[in-house]
Amino acid sequence: MDVIIYHNPDCGTSRSALATIRSGGIEPHVVEYLKTPPSRAPLQQSIARMGISVYEAVREKAAPYPEPGLDNPALTDDQLLEAMMVHPLLINRPIVVTPNGVRLCRPSDRVLDLLPAQQRPAG
Repeated sequence: MDVIIYHNPDCGTSRSALATIRSGGIEPHVVEYLKTPPSRAPLQQSIARMGISVYEAVREKAAPYPEPGLDNPALTDDQLLEAMMVHPLLINRPIVVTPNGVRLCRPSDRVLDLLPAQQRPAG
């Protein structure tokens, strides 16, 4: 199973989601998005596939938020995506991409719904 996790190793939720994936016998492609941010199109596609708004994909607790005024509800999706490109720390995480879907895995056990039943760790 091809799995991608947009991961921040300093985030406990992200580490927990990664551990859950691995405990199911899957070695995901780990993208440390602070070192290698996704480009705009894949990020936008992932957000759309998650069925959430761009605003919901912005991490409110990130350092540049809300100093640049990102809490302004009048901002467009394009403006928010641009801010995430400039400040990848604004991308909420972990985002997990599998053939079964894409999900923002907060809390981390949300990743279980993306794994095949036979690869879900016994709980």
